[in-house]
Amino acid sequence: MRFTTNNIYNRFYRTQEGPSMAPKLLSTVKCFGGEQRIYSHPSEVLGCEMKFGVYMPPLAVDEHMECPVLYFLSGLTCTHENFIQKSGFQQYAAKHGIVVVNPDTSPRGLNLPGEDDSWDFGSGAGFYVDSTETPWSKNYKMYTYVTSELVELVNASFPVLPNKRGIFGHSMGGHGALICALKNPGVYQSVSAFAPISNPIECPWGKKAFTGYLGANEDSWKDWDATVLATKYAGTPLEILIDQGSDDNFLKEKQLLPENLLNAAAENDHLQLIYKKREGYDHSYFFISTFIAEHFDHHAKFLNA
Repeated sequence: MRFTTNNIYNRFYRTQEGPSMAPKLLSTVKCFGGEQRIYSHPSEVLGCEMKFGVYMPPLAVDEHMECPVLYFLSGLTCTHENFIQKSGFQQYAAKHGIVVVNPDTSPRGLNLPGEDDSWDFGSGAGFYVDSTETPWSKNYKMYTYVTSELVELVNASFPVLPNKRGIFGHSMGGHGALICALKNPGVYQSVSAFAPISNPIECPWGKKAFTGYLGANEDSWKDWDATVLATKYAGTPLEILIDQGSDDNFLKEKQLLPENLLNAAAENDHLQLIYKKREGYDHSYFFISTFIAEHFDHHAKFLNA
């Protein structure tokens, strides 16, 4: 759909004035013919100000076209900035005409006790779950934020096609992308992940985070585990792409456990899991930037269909 000038202003240039829900534009730079922007907005779900990135491809900026939207979820310790600055994704988003949105990884500045005590829990480590445990349950609801509040804000404020939505992520964000897709059949037309935490109920990172956010009842954890969700997924068929470096220290330390997800998906006719083990690559953004073009090809196959 092509936008008129008035529609463009009303839907995605109303960043300084207008409705309180409108995001505030913090910065914009030209990149591969499009624009890499950073916004902030007050999140009712998280109870704090949140920042997120939006890449607008040339089709949206110059030709005023509605485009598919792809969400990227980052990993432990990251903010919205890591993916924007290190992955090199913008050239492929421009090529395929896809709007890319990438949020922060947790609420910020809440001053909760223990929030900043460790790198793998609290700030920068929201794990894309909805916490049920005090003091986290009031604010640490990253699942609802990325699947509902942020989506509603993006749909209302930017030139995106709401029914052409994909999601991908890295490590903790790979876990997030997988559970968002598996818990919401038909909502995401495409999904992929780089080195995802595939079976968090069985790994040290997941056990620590889930105990803190969800409590000691391990049965409640299963609703947030991609491997468990894959065993019972019965929705719209999904083709999942996963990239994993063979020299990833976290793979060797049994934090990621992709083999468990592979086995679960192999038993489910509704899932097709494409697993690519990359010899010699680690867990870093050097790994991501090397193979991100293939992930955009994967998403474009579904989002531009």
